[in-house]
Amino acid sequence: MRHPEPISTAFSGHPPPQGLLGGNRMSRRPVSLARQIVERSRNSVANSMHSRTQQSRLLSVGLLLLGAILLICYAYSASGRSGNHNQALDRLLEGDSSCAADFLRALPILKKVYGNSMHKILHVGPDTCSVVSILLKEDDSEAWGVEPYNLDDTTSAHCKRLVRQGIVRVADIKYPLPYRAQSFSLVIISDVVDYLSPRYLNTTLIELTRVAADGVVIFAGYPGQHRAKLVKMSKFGRPAKLRSATWWIRFFNQYKFEENDSAMKKFEQTSNKRGFKPSCHVFNLKPELTRQQH
Repeated sequence: MRHPEPISTAFSGHPPPQGLLGGNRMSRRPVSLARQIVERSRNSVANSMHSRTQQSRLLSVGLLLLGAILLICYAYSASGRSGNHNQALDRLLEGDSSCAADFLRALPILKKVYGNSMHKILHVGPDTCSVVSILLKEDDSEAWGVEPYNLDDTTSAHCKRLVRQGIVRVADIKYPLPYRAQSFSLVIISDVVDYLSPRYLNTTLIELTRVAADGVVIFAGYPGQHRAKLVKMSKFGRPAKLRSATWWIRFFNQYKFEENDSAMKKFEQTSNKRGFKPSCHVFNLKPELTRQQH
C-alpha cells in the first residue's frame, strides 16, 4: 500500500511563511542604509557651513585688527612727520642769521601778493630741505629746492631722502640750473647771494629769472646784524658781504634786472598791516621774459 507523498511547498504556488527566508530583514536593510547616507550628507553640509561661518568670522576679525594696526601706524608716522616739520620750522625761526626764517614768516604775505603764483615754488638756499618740507604741507602747493652745498655727514637723513626723490637737487648756482625756462611760478632765494661776487651774482640771477614764470623774490643781507654762519663761510670760501639796499639797487640797474614795483608796494603795505618787519632785505624781480619784452 502506497503512502501519499508530502506536498512540496516550493512549487505549491503559495508564498513561504513570513520569516522563513528572512524577507523582512532583506527589505529593511536598504532603507536603513539610505537614511544613514542622507543623515551623513546633512551632517557634513552642516559642519561645512559651520566651519565656513567660523572662518568668515575669523577673517572679519583679522581684517579689523589689521585695519586698526594700519591706522595706528599711519597716525604715528604722520605725527612724526609733523613733529619733524615743526622742529625744522622752530630751528629756522630760532636761527640767528637766517633769511630763510624771514621767508617763512613772510609766507602769508607773499601769498597775498602773488596769489596763484605761489602754487609752484623753487627755493634756493642752504636750508632748502627744511623750507621745502614746510612748503609741501601747504594746501595746493608744489615745492622744489636747490641745495648749493654738497651733502656731507652732517646732512640729515630727511634731506638726503628729498635729494634721492628728486625734490631737492644739489647744484652749483654759479652755473646753469638743470631746469627748463619758466619751470616754476615763483623762485625764492635766501642766504646765498651774500656770498657771491658781483660777476657770479649776475649769472645766478639770470638763471633764476630764466626758470621763473612770474618773478624772483630775494631775501638778502642782514640789516642790523654783522655776522654770518661759519659753516657757510667755510663752504663758500668767503665771508658774507652785508650789502646795503642802495648797493642792490645800483646792481639791478647795472645788470638790467627790473624790480617788480607793484609787487614790492603790495608786499610793504601788507607787511605794515600785519606788523611784519623783515630782518633781511627783500627784493622782487620780474622774470626774464618780462625783461626781454622791454
